[in-house]
Amino acid sequence: MDEIKLYNSTAERETYENMAALYAIVMSLECLERAFARDSVTASDYTAECNKLLLQYKTVSQMVVGQPDLLQFAQQYRLNCPAAIRRLEVGIPSTIEHGNAGALSGGNAKHVAKTVQDFITTMDALSMNMTSVDKLHPLLTDLLQSVNAASFLPTDYKWKASFRDWLIRLNKMKASDELDEEQARQLLFEVEQAYADFKHILDSNE
Repeated sequence: MDEIKLYNSTAERETYENMAALYAIVMSLECLERAFARDSVTASDYTAECNKLLLQYKTVSQMVVGQPDLLQFAQQYRLNCPAAIRRLEVGIPSTIEHGNAGALSGGNAKHVAKTVQDFITTMDALSMNMTSVDKLHPLLTDLLQSVNAASFLPTDYKWKASFRDWLIRLNKMKASDELDEEQARQLLFEVEQAYADFKHILDSNE
């Protein structure tokens, strides 16, 4: 029986190898999400491994010619991975998206100071026109994580969802992409409003 070749050149072989790597990353992420949902892995271990897999997916997917659409990739290769797809679309671990209960003591002065610092750092970056994805994504991730950990904030503190939506938007862009002037202005406005509300709630709890 003749051997069936999947590729005819080095470039084609690299494409198949990268697609295989994407497959492995997606399935690993699906297993991780399910394990975390069953409380079979600690929050700290989950967060570290999830961040690693998200970074690997972004890196490998950019190496594939004609970067594949996530949903089309899953359908083409018949992947049953709804949890992984959701996590890749959001671009941050569940512990950061929803908060990790007990991770921080929200009323502790040290943690309040950390949240204030994250607000100010993000606002300063936007004021200085630092609008590229690779600059803003980590700043917003830190800010959302701090806000989620502030236990004194009400459950309907709307800016959590706002920051999460911005992170999802940034995650769909390339690292070198930048927000346009209108987007940057809107994001700065929302962060400033969120900071004002944060300080008002903090003052009310004193």
